[in-house]
Amino acid sequence: MVNGHQEQAYQELIQDFVDYLRAERGLADNTRLAYQSDLKLAAHFFAQRGLQNWQAVDRFAVLSLLAHLQNQGRARHSLSRLVSSLRQFYAYLNRRHLLATDPLELVTLPKSQRQLPAVLTEAEVGQLLAVPKTDQKLGLRDRAMWEVMYATGLRVSELVNLSLNELHLEVGLIQPRGKGDRERIIPIGQVAIDWLQRYLKEVRPQLLKKQRSPYVFLNAHGRQLTRQGVWKNLKAAVQAAGIDKPVTPHTLRHSFATHLLEHGADLRVVQELLGHADITTTQIYTHVSRQHLAAVYNRYHPRA
Repeated sequence: MVNGHQEQAYQELIQDFVDYLRAERGLADNTRLAYQSDLKLAAHFFAQRGLQNWQAVDRFAVLSLLAHLQNQGRARHSLSRLVSSLRQFYAYLNRRHLLATDPLELVTLPKSQRQLPAVLTEAEVGQLLAVPKTDQKLGLRDRAMWEVMYATGLRVSELVNLSLNELHLEVGLIQPRGKGDRERIIPIGQVAIDWLQRYLKEVRPQLLKKQRSPYVFLNAHGRQLTRQGVWKNLKAAVQAAGIDKPVTPHTLRHSFATHLLEHGADLRVVQELLGHADITTTQIYTHVSRQHLAAVYNRYHPRA
């Protein structure tokens, strides 16, 4: 049984911390409420186990709390948020010199299995690319954008920042700047080149009017297209195509990588094309590709 005095000892410091989050860090109401909820849940558990206050909580008490919640079926992301809340809270107590040791110092959660990215089938890519009305200015621009993204695996940030001097279409290459301002050279197929050249010749000058811009893809006002603009246009195109999947601009990048692997590309080549510094980042696509191979095997092998 938890007495009121014990609960009060916990709640006072929680309230101090929440006030600090509002006054010193300017966090939004919902964020502060999330911290408060996590800390109240932890406080109730610790008080029930006879711990007098936050200073009495040790690493084993925190591990017991996590095990208890896991046994209740709490999702891993919920446990991760709780640990994060406790870390922030104990860091605050530490700065106020209210405890000798940090019970969160040696507490870690096992890494969760990486979620496989959503990928479009080749047929779905075809459906998506067929949506823009290419007899209209913005429709032709969007068709050129989706073709370039699927043909090269560009990140959306790389697409919106792509400049005219990074296009080397006469030799079938583009040279975007990726994360960490790293340059890479990517081949671009003839189909994408054809759509891109049509956009550059027929549409971009109309969007630009009398303005100047170094960027390839422009909005209706002749200014640099934003990531949000790309997202919004893609979302509408996915809906129009009747594709029932959570598609983002990154999905075209995932689809680019997966389809290359499914058609026999080497993982190191895909790593280079995607601009991944570490091949372990690229390896997630091998899992997607294996799913495809298993599906093909199960469908066509006579004894599958």
